[in-house]
Amino acid sequence: MWSGPRNISTAMMRSFGARPDTAVVDEPFYAAYLARTGLVHPMLEEVLASQPNDWREVVKSLLGAVPDGKAVFYQKHMTHHMIPEFGRDWMAQATNAFLIRDPAAVLASYVRKRGDVTLADIGIVQQRELFDREADRIGKAPAVVEGADILANPASMLRLLCAALGIDYSDAMLHWSPGRRVSDGVWAPAWYDAVEKSTGFDPPRPAATVALPGDLQQIADAASPYYEAMAIHRLVA
Repeated sequence: MWSGPRNISTAMMRSFGARPDTAVVDEPFYAAYLARTGLVHPMLEEVLASQPNDWREVVKSLLGAVPDGKAVFYQKHMTHHMIPEFGRDWMAQATNAFLIRDPAAVLASYVRKRGDVTLADIGIVQQRELFDREADRIGKAPAVVEGADILANPASMLRLLCAALGIDYSDAMLHWSPGRRVSDGVWAPAWYDAVEKSTGFDPPRPAATVALPGDLQQIADAASPYYEAMAIHRLVA
């Protein structure tokens, strides 16, 4: 599942992790991304120590045996982690889906956690590149879901998503126990406070126009065409 930050990506990981047949992995390229770019993120040293710093080693773990012998391996990926130096051919050995969110909403949420932000940070341009690559490979649009649609109608949207992925739907995906998971990244204390309190998908907030400062609005405007190109293919309940 390819997502940008400040979407419902961790809640989706919780949802799939609640399935008895599914193992999950949390942002496996994060350490390799930080090691290669030199960016300073919260809990930097802990992240670097927790995962392989070479993207090739990450790929080996993603294509090896599924943890705990499970039938399904749900991989939560951040699109902005896939910098040009990281190979993509391995993606052909997985079923790829895309979790999208309106750029203005992403930015409004992102700056509450991290003050500085660029277009590359929110991953929407990279998400479109990965989407197009996958569409070219399989000859059609891959599965796309909008985070707001899932919050508005979790059961129906998850049924559609599971059908698109070729797996059975399970009502277990709608609820989970609160708290941290062993499978959560070590960065959870910096980012996962809300999801750790959750027991299911929160209802969507009332639709509202997101007012952004001028510099953030410029980023939102630049990202919007990439988002819209994927949104026209999103699953609709």
